[in-house]
Amino acid sequence: MTKFRSAFAAIAIASGALLPAVFSPAAAAIDTSDPQRFISTFTTDGFLAMRTGNREAAKAKFRALLAQNVAVEQIGTRLIRRWLPTTSPAQQAAYKAALPGYVVGTYADRLFEYSSATVRVIRAQPTAGGGADVFTQVIKPGSQPIAATWSVVKVNGAWKVLNLNVAGINVAMAQAADFDSVIQRQGFDALVRMMKARG
Repeated sequence: MTKFRSAFAAIAIASGALLPAVFSPAAAAIDTSDPQRFISTFTTDGFLAMRTGNREAAKAKFRALLAQNVAVEQIGTRLIRRWLPTTSPAQQAAYKAALPGYVVGTYADRLFEYSSATVRVIRAQPTAGGGADVFTQVIKPGSQPIAATWSVVKVNGAWKVLNLNVAGINVAMAQAADFDSVIQRQGFDALVRMMKARG
């Protein structure tokens, strides 16, 4: 999983993991009226959570932001798309159940490294199918700005994060490749066990 870890550690953009989480009523209202406002408020809210200094509260916020603002079903399916024909409904259900804890357990602590960062939205560009790419810079004091492009789509009338490309690394593709590697070497059940262990 080192490739995806490196990509995530390089950015740790608010709650920018591209996987689902269990809904929490603490989720803040994010402005989904247009792609640029969506990413601006989404990232601002995420960084504010990191600045509380309370890791457990930040993890709860992390779950809420993901549940409310990520295209959960589309991303979760994409990551294991090639394995769907060879996995059982029970295996797929176990995979989906393991995702929330895996994301929080693996990545939440890394977000604190970027608690002083801000995200500057540069522009948005429409994409095929009615989506958009939102071009941003992640600015951390004492470091060079990091270019990050958020791919967003509309789900039930609201914008949701579908993917993230940072410094040329496609985060969803990197995660899918890492999952593929585990499945190829040890099997699908081993992937789920690893995810549960990290959660």
